[in-house]
Amino acid sequence: MMQPFPAALARMLPALLTAILVSACGQMPLPGMNTGTPDFRVDPQWPQPLPEVSGVQQLFGQVAGIAVDPRNGHVWALHRPASLLADEYDPKTSKPVTHRCCLPLPAVAEFDVQGKLLRSWGPTGTGFDWPKVEHGIYIDGEGNVWLAGNAVGDNQILKFTQDGRFLLQIGRAGPTEGSNSPTQLGQPANMVVSRGELFVADGYGNKRVIVFDANTGAYKRHWGAYGGRPSDDKLPAYDPAAPLARQFSNPVHCVRVSHDDLVYVCDRTNNRIQVFTRAGEFKQEFRVEIQTLANGAVWDMVMSHDPVQKYMYVADGANGRIYMLRRTDGQQVGQFGRTGRMAGEFKWIHNLAIDGQGNLYTSEVGFGRRLQKFVRSGGGF
Repeated sequence: MMQPFPAALARMLPALLTAILVSACGQMPLPGMNTGTPDFRVDPQWPQPLPEVSGVQQLFGQVAGIAVDPRNGHVWALHRPASLLADEYDPKTSKPVTHRCCLPLPAVAEFDVQGKLLRSWGPTGTGFDWPKVEHGIYIDGEGNVWLAGNAVGDNQILKFTQDGRFLLQIGRAGPTEGSNSPTQLGQPANMVVSRGELFVADGYGNKRVIVFDANTGAYKRHWGAYGGRPSDDKLPAYDPAAPLARQFSNPVHCVRVSHDDLVYVCDRTNNRIQVFTRAGEFKQEFRVEIQTLANGAVWDMVMSHDPVQKYMYVADGANGRIYMLRRTDGQQVGQFGRTGRMAGEFKWIHNLAIDGQGNLYTSEVGFGRRLQKFVRSGGGF
């Protein structure tokens, strides 16, 4: 016969079972726990509300560009003041529609790490051609502010100090000269400065990467897809079942340079990222969401902030997502976001930026018209 279960042991049984369960849970990942890749959560309190001007609310239009100052982590945005809606602002009278709403924020805006607006400015002075439609922004290691536009005729890049003082113009407003001009641009989308060189994703009109001296604006080199000579011949519409195009399509939408001197280029509507040496030698390419038609899946990308930049974060404006890819082979290891207008969702996510802690910042055009911050946790760095 079985002996009666000792009363003392019976009293201890619940505690023993709890200890066993806790120990077991500690050995296996639970939903939401870090499993080796970074995790991102939207910060709904960032940025802080824009200040009013004499009781009138300021608004963003389409926010086309976003960048982080590498020196202090401040976030810079470039938006399109002329894109406020007709029930917000009347451009014919330059007045808000009501006594409360609204005024366009000046095109260039700086925010501190808490999301407080520090300053904003637009075109003042002479000697440069301000773009008709604002598009890209970049802050270099010296704090200079680089801007571009993508309207027809916006064939120039501008360089300013942080208080809006004009420093340099590369290219000029007016007719383009095609994808092999050493001096004129073609609706450049974005830019990055690396070791004294300005790399330009050129762009909405041209189909190339072009490199200039960042101090003088002097031409250095350019290349097209696969490192070849770019052509302006019209390409057939993207077909996921067709052979890969041997030329970039429009727009060539981003360019980034890694710590190990590789140049990454967003060929947006061909749904791919091509990788080159600084000299323009083709190394490899990664395809992203290859079934995507229309506006394409590769709108922007940044690399993770760890020393080896293990991951690429790719913004997909058409599908409203950010993908996490391994930089070595382009394998997707995660994603977040979806199309929508709530915090953490995206309506035409257009540009990405990353700070020194690995937090991501996004800007949205179309009817998104906002900035968002996504706080990183985990990832082993």
